[in-house]
Amino acid sequence: MSAPPAPGTPATATPGTKQTAPVSPLADPAGPTGRPALDWRLRFAALSLIWGFSFLLIKVGTHGYAPFQVTLGRLLSGTAVLALAMAVKRERLPRTARTWGHLAVAAFLLNALPFSLFAYAELTIPSTLAGICNATSPLWGMALSLVALSEDRPTRRRVAGLGLGFLGVLTVLGAWQGFSGLNFSGTAMALLASLSYPVGWIYVRRTLAGTGSSALSLTGSQLFLGTVQLALVTPLFTSAPDGFPLWPTLSVVALGALGTGLAVLLQYGLVTEVGPTTAQMVTYFIPVIATAAGVAVLGEQLSWNTPVGALVVLAGAALTQNRSRATEARAPGPRRRERS
Repeated sequence: MSAPPAPGTPATATPGTKQTAPVSPLADPAGPTGRPALDWRLRFAALSLIWGFSFLLIKVGTHGYAPFQVTLGRLLSGTAVLALAMAVKRERLPRTARTWGHLAVAAFLLNALPFSLFAYAELTIPSTLAGICNATSPLWGMALSLVALSEDRPTRRRVAGLGLGFLGVLTVLGAWQGFSGLNFSGTAMALLASLSYPVGWIYVRRTLAGTGSSALSLTGSQLFLGTVQLALVTPLFTSAPDGFPLWPTLSVVALGALGTGLAVLLQYGLVTEVGPTTAQMVTYFIPVIATAAGVAVLGEQLSWNTPVGALVVLAGAALTQNRSRATEARAPGPRRRERS
């Protein structure tokens, strides 16, 4: 699943944005040596699996709960994980009303809205298609950054990547067949959820950079506000569940604790250690894992155009994220060496 970036840290999945070194919210698990206990490649693989399986967990969660309830449970679990991390590190909450106001908007755009849209989408579309729609976020991000961020300049390579990516989307959707058999509302909600992420990333970049709070503090506060938003909305559109079925309940808890809580901490650690360019490569593994999980675990069916179109989408997204050295040289903020 596209990573909702921490306010004040680079949006690692957003093409065309300038990257700066983030503040890591992770305590060093290795102790005095200063080296993480787990190699970054293992943590990268874990992050790919967690986000790749998120779409399966959403699908299973909707078998027992309404979509808003799935999102509320997810945000509750994710907030609990980050609250624990904040307590361990003795992080302070943001102090200004302005910061809380911007965080409320970020919580809506990066958490409440896309999480709910994906949950509603998976009522009518397979988890595999939702995972592939999620992979369009870098494409939306590049297109939006050219309009909203004046320092970003289009290049032929990036424009070609944008065109290739959306050609891949049309392939996934079977445009030459007149979109036969496609559930328009579910697919549209999944694509809108993917669009919501880069809109949120751009908003965060414009409003929450340089607040003085740590990434962990800002993100924990953002998830808390998203939880409050869903807690207010959910009772208006759903009735209390009759019970708590085992597998849907476990799926929602895992979705929040792992896919929204632990995954964010893993992402920050990777960005800090290997840099945003390497860390953002997780974006290309998510739809592959989501597709494999949907087929192997849920028995979802694939036609040839779904995996082929997904590969085209990922190729286009990779092209849009290519940046010239000249552009990197103009990027403000501290620079760090990346290693792969």
